[in-house]
Amino acid sequence: MKSLTAFLLFLLFSCCSFSQQTDSLILKKIVNEALLHGESYQNLDYLSNKIGGRLSGSPQAAKAVTYCANLLRSLKPDTVYLQECMVPHWVRGEKEKAKIVGTTSGIHEVKICALGGSVATPAAGIKAEVVEVHNLKELEQLGTKGIAGKIVFFNRRFDPTKLSTFEGYGGAVDQRWAGPSEASRFGAIATVCRSMTPDITDFPHTGSMGYNDSFPKIPCCAISTRDAELLSASLKQDTHLKFWYKQSCKLLPDEKSYNVIAEIRGSEHPEEIITFGGHLDSWDTGDGASDDGTGVVQAIEVIRLFQATGIKPKRTIRAVLFMNEENGTRGGKKYAATAKEKNEHHILALESDRGGFSPRGFSTDMPEEKKAVILHWKNLFLPYGLYDFTETGGGSDIEPLHKLMNVPLMELIPDSQRYFDIHHTPQDTFSRVSKRELELGGAAIAGMVYLVSQYGL
Repeated sequence: MKSLTAFLLFLLFSCCSFSQQTDSLILKKIVNEALLHGESYQNLDYLSNKIGGRLSGSPQAAKAVTYCANLLRSLKPDTVYLQECMVPHWVRGEKEKAKIVGTTSGIHEVKICALGGSVATPAAGIKAEVVEVHNLKELEQLGTKGIAGKIVFFNRRFDPTKLSTFEGYGGAVDQRWAGPSEASRFGAIATVCRSMTPDITDFPHTGSMGYNDSFPKIPCCAISTRDAELLSASLKQDTHLKFWYKQSCKLLPDEKSYNVIAEIRGSEHPEEIITFGGHLDSWDTGDGASDDGTGVVQAIEVIRLFQATGIKPKRTIRAVLFMNEENGTRGGKKYAATAKEKNEHHILALESDRGGFSPRGFSTDMPEEKKAVILHWKNLFLPYGLYDFTETGGGSDIEPLHKLMNVPLMELIPDSQRYFDIHHTPQDTFSRVSKRELELGGAAIAGMVYLVSQYGL
């Protein structure tokens, strides 16, 4: 009996070893194809430089849908189709203007941008004294007496000690999202929020915010971190200084738009679906190259890599280019709702929405037994610099799949140190993307999709 057990263990080890060797060769084939013939960079060039920023509901977003659908059709997957969804149509209007108006130190022009979804100021702008706070709790402490009739300046910095800049972002972004309505609750007439970046620069960072309909909607903007430092220092010297700013943004009626979807059906288990993708919309301040043009072209590249290498997935693989992640996640919600209505069986959803920098690993949001399967493949990715499988979480567009259908989630984790230097700014341009880093990220996603398509999860 002992000898039989030993023999069976030997067979199991031999099979696993052979499988790992085969998978290693296939991953190498995928990476070589990406580095030798990858098309992500040239596709991103067109998306960024020929189409540009793709705010939901804009003509540029519509052009991006058509471009990407045609690009996917040229790769000849089994199917390409558009999934309709209604999206918000917010427009920025004229370039924003702002000034610090000191009682003794004079006037200083500063750089701001409206937050996505904000209402406009009056045509002449809005001007008032400023009260500085560092968190939402300080609003309650000041109360109506300390806030009514003033502009609230949210000035909580990123925590620079967080090695993951996404952790620093998560620790600061609540003031941008919830700050305007919380300030309005106590009578504020407008808000100014420190930009979401650990760096000190002249570029204001836009981003989404959300109004609570229980309180008046007041204008809200982001101020560059350099000017946030100036405003804070000026307030310490001149507590009665005033801040003036003008923005002409507005919300138009919802527009019809689309998710772009392409799939290669599985040869053995076509009913099991692996979704991967990024979001096609972007903010309008830059050309949306890193957020999230890189994720979009990487998803397209996964389809190309499977076709170019002749890999036949055993399970259905589906690229989804989501619309409206930035200011509503309507595309992600529509995709998940449709999947639930059709009773589709998604075994994994994977997103790339952290820029096209060097891939470092994958985050996961799934039961421990499924995560163990992923970790079993970790050594296959080590030769390509992917070592970090410790983070928890998935992307915004695939989160609805998890909530509605308990689908396991993953997200590509690139090096994060430079991402928030350009995030939501005019600096988010094609010129900031490295071809090699971008292609390696697409190859990493393709490798993970291959393994899950081969063995399930």
